[in-house]
Amino acid sequence: MKDNIQLGDAEFGQMMLVLKEPVTQANHKEFKFLDGEMQEIAPDIWAMPAYMTDDDDFTMFFLTTQIESGETVVAFATGDASHGDFRLSDPLITGEGLNLLHQQKPDRAKRVLKFLNDISKASEGNWRMVTD
Repeated sequence: MKDNIQLGDAEFGQMMLVLKEPVTQANHKEFKFLDGEMQEIAPDIWAMPAYMTDDDDFTMFFLTTQIESGETVVAFATGDASHGDFRLSDPLITGEGLNLLHQQKPDRAKRVLKFLNDISKASEGNWRMVTD
């Protein structure tokens, strides 16, 4: 593994942000990004736009959910409205989703990464490398 992993690197795609506490009704407003706010879309699954504009078909959403270990992680999903109903893609781990956003909208990806790094710096989450 290389030393200085950067947004856009293949190795960065293996990074996952694990939250110290799950997102709940009591704390979801602490996770605001730009004008977005976390919304519970299914029991214990929260979503918020990371990138969404009226004039672009590409959309990206933050997702928070528990994984098999019981930990709450930040993941991403793309949105698709092409079949009449709006649907989210299967979740992407944090780094994979950020790399996809970086391919489409590099400046927004940098802002999203700063938001996630601020969560980590506030001791509300930790970055981890996911291994197969």
